[in-house]
Amino acid sequence: MHGRLVWAIGLALLAVPAAGQIADSVLVRGRYIVEIAANCGGCHTPLDVNHRPIAAQSLAGGRVFAERGFRAVAPNITPDRTTGIGAWTDAEIAASLRAGRHRDGHPIGPPMPTELYRRLSDADIVAIVAYLRTVPAVSRNVTDRSHYAFPVTAVIGQRHVAAPADDPVSRGAYVAGPLAHCTHCHTPIIRDERRDWSRTGAGGVAFTGPWGAAVSANITPSGIGTWSNTRIVAELTTGHDPDGRLLAPPMSSHAAVWRALSPRDMTDLLAYLRTLPPSD
Repeated sequence: MHGRLVWAIGLALLAVPAAGQIADSVLVRGRYIVEIAANCGGCHTPLDVNHRPIAAQSLAGGRVFAERGFRAVAPNITPDRTTGIGAWTDAEIAASLRAGRHRDGHPIGPPMPTELYRRLSDADIVAIVAYLRTVPAVSRNVTDRSHYAFPVTAVIGQRHVAAPADDPVSRGAYVAGPLAHCTHCHTPIIRDERRDWSRTGAGGVAFTGPWGAAVSANITPSGIGTWSNTRIVAELTTGHDPDGRLLAPPMSSHAAVWRALSPRDMTDLLAYLRTLPPSD
């Protein structure tokens, strides 16, 4: 089964250029996804004693997420060949994203949002893989392993995924889902970390950390329907509400990332949120 999944997902990577022949636009797109929209460093970059990202160890893994019935340890995703993913093939990296499966065959569990990443477009998969090959390799051996109190299974990887339709709502759904995975944090959990997609955006997911506990907000029209786009953008990009109060982490810690989101992606994201079914 593992071989068939990698083969199927690998088909989407047949157009990956050889090293040294990658178009600048592909790397720019890959950087935008990894560093900004998906904010991979938000999970894969270790923190210092003040809970700030260690720049010299960007994407080197080791962060621990002790959440709802699991203790997950983020791996090193730099191109170090011994401790990172430098020895992985393009298809193996794609399989980790689209199918939630490690190169040795075992499934990748939460908080990796594989349910959403399986819908990343072929072009974006190529861009992510290409960009990850260019980041500085960091030798950091993450030996701690993740543990789950529930069964973890890989998803069915899709062979080909087209880019979203070129309209604001379709593009916004792509931003909120596969690209920036907003809906992963803001959609209620049924059980075993599976989301209730019939209530997308209704919030209620608890996150624990050095700040204590925070619960994700309702971002459907029932929750933010009366908010102006200006207010939503201000809260996202400043990390503060209109009264100046700091938003609960981890939301406030992503303000710098939201400030770097492209204006079109932000506009389309808001257009999509306005279309979500209201949910209490």
